[in-house]
Amino acid sequence: MLITTGGGRRIVPPTRLVGILPQVLALLYNRGRMAVVPASPKTTSPWREFWLRIRTSTGWMFGIAFGLRVLCIVVMHTYRFRTTDQNFSFGWEMGRIAASIASGRGFANPFHDPTGPTAWEPPLTPYLIAGAFRLFGTYSHLSSFVLLTINSVWSSLTCIPIFLIGRRCFGEKVGVAAAWTWAVFPYAIYWCIKWVWETSLSALLIATIFWVAISLEDEEGLKPWAPFGLLWGIAALNSPSLLSFLPASGVYGWYRRRKVGKRSLAGVSLASLIFFAMILPWLVRNDRVFRQPVFLRTNFGAELRMGNGPYADGTWQYYLHPTHNLSEFEKYRRMGELAYVRERKEEAVAWIRSHPSQFTSVTFRKFVYYWYGVPRVVNPEWLGPIKNSLFAASSLLMLFGLVLAFRQRRPHAWLFLWLILLYPAIYYVVFPHARYRHPVDPEITILAVFVFTQARPRKPNA
Repeated sequence: MLITTGGGRRIVPPTRLVGILPQVLALLYNRGRMAVVPASPKTTSPWREFWLRIRTSTGWMFGIAFGLRVLCIVVMHTYRFRTTDQNFSFGWEMGRIAASIASGRGFANPFHDPTGPTAWEPPLTPYLIAGAFRLFGTYSHLSSFVLLTINSVWSSLTCIPIFLIGRRCFGEKVGVAAAWTWAVFPYAIYWCIKWVWETSLSALLIATIFWVAISLEDEEGLKPWAPFGLLWGIAALNSPSLLSFLPASGVYGWYRRRKVGKRSLAGVSLASLIFFAMILPWLVRNDRVFRQPVFLRTNFGAELRMGNGPYADGTWQYYLHPTHNLSEFEKYRRMGELAYVRERKEEAVAWIRSHPSQFTSVTFRKFVYYWYGVPRVVNPEWLGPIKNSLFAASSLLMLFGLVLAFRQRRPHAWLFLWLILLYPAIYYVVFPHARYRHPVDPEITILAVFVFTQARPRKPNA
């Protein structure tokens, strides 16, 4: 599939890069393998012997995780999206763009009706969805099954960097427990079997990048920097919000190499070259389509307005979105995407400047909702606080794990801290959603499991 610009020239889309990820993960796993000598079993139970054989096997982790996710898709019929909203819940804006691509109209039309070329969303996942639509039918059950299965591959592969990170930072016990927790824990399964979106791939990318960053010190020369630049290029084309972690991960890798006397200038240059080479075709496409520079996506101003303005309460003001508000959609179509987003941004900035105390209060609420859970309407009503409490418990366990990691001077605790500080910051400004935490859930899982492994039984009083 190709991106077609207004001048008729064609640019190979970044979708093909997705196929590189399994090979990259295999390379990183082989590079990070260590000799593991399992403890001698205390019993001859076949189940115990089986567990001792598979506990550190990333193949078994992936296989069980993937099988469980596909089973959930089939049994729960999650591939059956509702059709009462004209299939909008099937991929949302990315699904609409994918349908436009599959019908030959190009990367365009992110909402219900044709509106022309767009950069409302980054390109990687829409092109992946479009490929499924072309092969298996637009908005068909088979397409949704295939796409949710691909999501399940991303989610299952995430077990590998979780295992490697946990083992390197906290020991094999934590690595094993965290990876198997991710494999079977319902919340880790939910997003990949319910949402056709970039969420599951984002979690895999951040976890893999984290592993690469803490492994940069292991090898000489340029070799470790190439995967770093490659993965960040894929991440940028998948979800630009991930880029908030790029500077910290790069500086951290450089600093760790500097401590052991390894040079990094050439490696940093190589990684930067690979990164910009990967995103350049999309930047060129945007410049030609919009006749002005556009970095990856356009919708920040609209998102900012949907979280900041009159009646802002720390949640998403969905009624301002063009898909929920006909007048907003007409304004978007009349003004064009860039002018519409610019106006929405100006409205949000004007409100922030004229209501600084209210903005501060709303921002604090967003911070709380990001980590505690966004208020939700559920039936029965008492179930909402319970769900949010479980969500908040994982955040608290992460915090305790981070504190313990610093107290015990565990390696790479600083990189955990920078990830937790930097990645969510944008959502404190726009608005939170439970899905927005998922890209850092692998690291949260590691820290939470670490807390449990540090628990010790209380000694009886003499």
